Amino acid sequence: MSDTFLLSRRRTLLLAASLCSLPLIRAQAAPRGTLSSGDLRNPVDAAQYSVTPGTNEMTGTRLAAFLKKAAGDNRPVFLPPGTYPISRLDLPDNVRITGVPGASRLLYSGDGTMLRADGLRRVELTNLVIDGANRTLSGETSGLIQARSVGELIISNCDILGASKTALHVERSSAGIEGNRISGAAEYGLYAVEGRATTIADNEVSACGNGGILIHRWTKGHDGTVVRDNRIASTGATRGGTGPFGNAINLYRADNVRVAGNQISGSAFSAIRANAASNVQISDNHCLSSGETAIYSEFGFEGAMVSGNLVDGGANGISVVNFDSGGRLATIANNMVRNISDQGPYVHDNVGFGYGIAAEADAVISGNVVEGVARFGMLIGWGPYLRNLLVSGNMIREAQTGMAVSVVEGAGQALIANNLFDRTPNGAIIGYRWHDATSGDLVDGSTRYKHLTLSGNRRA
Repeated sequence: MSDTFLLSRRRTLLLAASLCSLPLIRAQAAPRGTLSSGDLRNPVDAAQYSVTPGTNEMTGTRLAAFLKKAAGDNRPVFLPPGTYPISRLDLPDNVRITGVPGASRLLYSGDGTMLRADGLRRVELTNLVIDGANRTLSGETSGLIQARSVGELIISNCDILGASKTALHVERSSAGIEGNRISGAAEYGLYAVEGRATTIADNEVSACGNGGILIHRWTKGHDGTVVRDNRIASTGATRGGTGPFGNAINLYRADNVRVAGNQISGSAFSAIRANAASNVQISDNHCLSSGETAIYSEFGFEGAMVSGNLVDGGANGISVVNFDSGGRLATIANNMVRNISDQGPYVHDNVGFGYGIAAEADAVISGNVVEGVARFGMLIGWGPYLRNLLVSGNMIREAQTGMAVSVVEGAGQALIANNLFDRTPNGAIIGYRWHDATSGDLVDGSTRYKHLTLSGNRRA
């Protein structure tokens, strides 16, 4: 066999092997993450246009001009590691900025505003450190990053810190806020108002002065935001009050919102607080060491599903109330509530603190486990504010009173069946007229109160 034949055969085999490997190489090189296909192809390196890390305002001026040109050319921008002092930076439409995570730093130099996006179709910020350095923002500025009327706002894998007000203020925009670390904001970590198809996921929010993630609307209506799998810790309430501030997740007038899978600890008030928010779904959250009511659905709402949550520590556990203001229609199922004290952050002028689960109107309460509660394991109605409550299949132990049910004139019907009570020294089921116990233990049933149907309950 000739040497020429052997060489040709070897070349043929090598060519065939290389062709077989091409699909695998291309599959491995496919872009991943929140960026759309092609977004990081041919990024423009800012250093090539004399935009380099520096210590003076010239860095910010050059950056603004460069961003505008790159956005106009439909090119993403790459910021090499270093610190870029900026202020009053108005982002252009279609801007896409990325950097080296933890190393490419935009530093607020303190001249009223830092980053603004107003009336744009698309903005994307990824892999950046956005540092407010705790410098003062102007009176008309709401947040370190301020976005209004942005069709598609993507902020991912960024560190946003040191905001003297709110870290991220988003208004009338559709946003994807994912995988960021937000810390040290004097007001809120994220305030989103009048949102459209927004997702807030997998963020870490910590040490914010008055709130973690807020989903609000100016007028009550459909919002549809999804808040999932975030870690929120150490939410303060420097403004004080009785609940508007100090909540890790707060919904206000925002309907059809899902809050799921969040890990929350150390909230000055509620871990999750939904005010006048209808069709809210609160599920599978961990709520640890809340200063007031851990999970709250309150005031003018219709529809709250509270299921599969774990509450450990708080002045109250789960409260779905305010029938007097139109709060009604709920499912409270398969939650675990434990270690509830009767000490809250203010003097309560109504029912007070120290109950595990409370509900008032048109609700099913089933399959819950309540343990270690200072006063009432469950609070069923309040005064005349009780209507159509089905309470079944719950286990309550180590509560001074297992269940307090309203027997005030005008209270509506309640069916209380097949619940198990253990270590409830003041009674398993007790009728209450407002603050006063007015019955013996009803655990074995009673015909005295016509609005109550009691059966199959058991006291250990």
